[in-house]
Amino acid sequence: MNTIPTPSLPLLLSLEEGVWQAFVAGDADADAALLDDDFVGVYASGFSNRDEHVAPLRAGPAAVRYQLDQARLVWAAPGAGLLSYRAQWLRPNAEQEETMYISSLWLHRDGRWRNLFSQDTPVP
Repeated sequence: MNTIPTPSLPLLLSLEEGVWQAFVAGDADADAALLDDDFVGVYASGFSNRDEHVAPLRAGPAAVRYQLDQARLVWAAPGAGLLSYRAQWLRPNAEQEETMYISSLWLHRDGRWRNLFSQDTPVP
């Protein structure tokens, strides 16, 4: 009998940190490994699929540093959790940090957790 895991805040936050660490390292493969094949991102610039999310990292890092706080978890369904948090981060060659609120839906599929959906809300 397969047991469907219940998401926890520390688990999903550590997975989300993996996405951010891939941004800092410019590691497209690490980013892709954390995203579901059906990933959808919703950003100020529009929609993004998995390949479009990963593509900028093939040219190098997308962030110099980041800090995540105010994290919270909503249990969405067996094997699914919605992680929401605030991110403060600095892009390469930028002088000023950006702040945004992010929600990411993580699903447990095929024995591992993957990010299916993410939406960023920039703070002006």
